[in-house]
Amino acid sequence: MPVPMNRSERLHPEARALLEMMDAQGAPPLESQDPAEARIGRVERMKILGGKPDALGRVENLSIPGPGGDVPVRVYASEYGGVRPALVYFHGGGFVFGNLDTHDAVCRALAKESGAVMISVDYRLSPEHKFPAAVEDSHAATVWAAANAERLGIDARRIAVGGDSAGGNLATVVAMRCRDAGGPALASQMLINPVTDFSSFETPSYRELGEGYFLTRAAMVWFAGHYLSSAEQARNPEVSPLLAPDLSGLPPALVITAEFDPLRDEGEAYAQRLQQAGVPVTVTRYPGMIHGFVAMRGVFAGGRQATQEVAKFIRSTGAKGTDCGVVAN
Repeated sequence: MPVPMNRSERLHPEARALLEMMDAQGAPPLESQDPAEARIGRVERMKILGGKPDALGRVENLSIPGPGGDVPVRVYASEYGGVRPALVYFHGGGFVFGNLDTHDAVCRALAKESGAVMISVDYRLSPEHKFPAAVEDSHAATVWAAANAERLGIDARRIAVGGDSAGGNLATVVAMRCRDAGGPALASQMLINPVTDFSSFETPSYRELGEGYFLTRAAMVWFAGHYLSSAEQARNPEVSPLLAPDLSGLPPALVITAEFDPLRDEGEAYAQRLQQAGVPVTVTRYPGMIHGFVAMRGVFAGGRQATQEVAKFIRSTGAKGTDCGVVAN
């Protein structure tokens, strides 16, 4: 990847410092590697950038039944006891990498700051398990959380879904599945830098930011090639929720985007479509930030600020349940 000589002056100094460090390291571009090779360094880097994990009173590793076999999940809470709202969380990583450990720090922070029970899902990755494996595991984990609410210490009327990047995609697709299946009811959805359209890489933010700002256009094409079995799947609403014909009846949404993210425009376009469908939406664009900044909260103050925003949203929407995505009176 060419190193840009004229990165925008609006780029946050923390983001600039990280990008310049990566430039100096001279790592090969993602699209030049096979998935197994790409995972080696990137998974460890994701863990480091997440920062020091918060201590919690309750952290449990469980294995739940899924359509393709057992699905590992990790349950977090500030302490044992009580009945709490819940957030079923799907990690980012382009559907190719990421796991419970890469997003451990952000899930701990959300559990601590929101008071909710966090359920992090280690869904199957591509290319070993292509679409719809990740969707199926994520949906199964959400259904499991609702069915096991008493055991988990959560209020089944106050379950939210959320995630970053690929995980944001999975969160809103799971919300659509829950709506169409008549449940489980969801209180809200948190979409952080979400992938919403694999059918096009030609938005203004892709054209402006497709090189030199951490996530690249070439990397997204690489992710799509590993996640999908055919080009035609890119237009499936469970791959590209921006193309879904009907977004009505989905739960209230918080959509977080970053100014210097190639996915910025499709995330904001999805938020606009939700609003047009009558879904309550809060949209926050973080100035100067790059893709993945929330999961990299260890080095970005903006990531820590966004974590607080998500925690506040969980608390506010967790105060009342929903019925298939419609806020109850």
